[in-house]
Amino acid sequence: MLNWETQIRSFKTYLQLEKSLSNNTVEAYLRDINGLRVFISEENNNRPDTLELHNLLKYIEEINLLGISARSQARIISGIKAFYKYLILEDLIIADPTDLLETPRIPEKLPIVLSIEEIDELIMAIDLSTNEGHRNKAILETLYSCGLRVSELVGLRLSDCRFKENYIIVTGKGEKQRIVPIGEKAIKDINYYIEYYRNHMKINPDYENILFLNRRGKQLTRVMIFTIIKVLAKKIELKKNISPHTFRHSFATHLLDGGADLRAIQEMLGHESIVTTEIYTHLDKEYLRDTIINFHPRS
Repeated sequence: MLNWETQIRSFKTYLQLEKSLSNNTVEAYLRDINGLRVFISEENNNRPDTLELHNLLKYIEEINLLGISARSQARIISGIKAFYKYLILEDLIIADPTDLLETPRIPEKLPIVLSIEEIDELIMAIDLSTNEGHRNKAILETLYSCGLRVSELVGLRLSDCRFKENYIIVTGKGEKQRIVPIGEKAIKDINYYIEYYRNHMKINPDYENILFLNRRGKQLTRVMIFTIIKVLAKKIELKKNISPHTFRHSFATHLLDGGADLRAIQEMLGHESIVTTEIYTHLDKEYLRDTIINFHPRS
């Protein structure tokens, strides 16, 4: 007889050890499964192996009534499907009740992209009279030069930097590493930050190998990077709602605009599937459409 608690614990171990997923991803999966478990227990069904399609449809109807977005519903369904695929894999159940469970259609949302001029304006708005200013300049140049996720940026280590060869080693999702080229401008700003700021700090022993540090000599948080960018956007009165990820989108879009190969961009971004990278081809189509609307005499 299966019970939810035991199988959820086993599923967690499977995700961590066999799938090598990050802690954030594992926790997201477990939240989705526990949400289903709580709902089903209220329906007097305390065993995952007795669940049927109609139970799942009732649960999806419930989260839909709560106003949860289609994107979040899709993620929840994906987590539930993964859990039942695991039970099948372990020969704990024979039939998968999620087989006919459909994922809601998600409207395609194109990411916000900054122009080169807007990126320059943001960087020029940094106050370089402070030590943190030179650090922040190096951070923005690195985000844009390498297309990093914010988690990859804050985790970047001194030992990951191969500036003589013009690349860095990036640890991405699932602890997978990739090599990413880095531009001379970013290298120059990082070296300046290291020589005139970082080398003169009292660094916490646990963070001696972390590149970007806060004033207490510890690793910067993701929230701090968001705050730095939001403050600069407000300073230049930028109308776009931007985040650290906007620099990643801009990096990819500008490479594509310049004629870079989509596979190369996929490799640099660390996307497992080329489908994820293909969103930037849609951005290019948007640009073409806007160009026609604005400049064609018949538009």
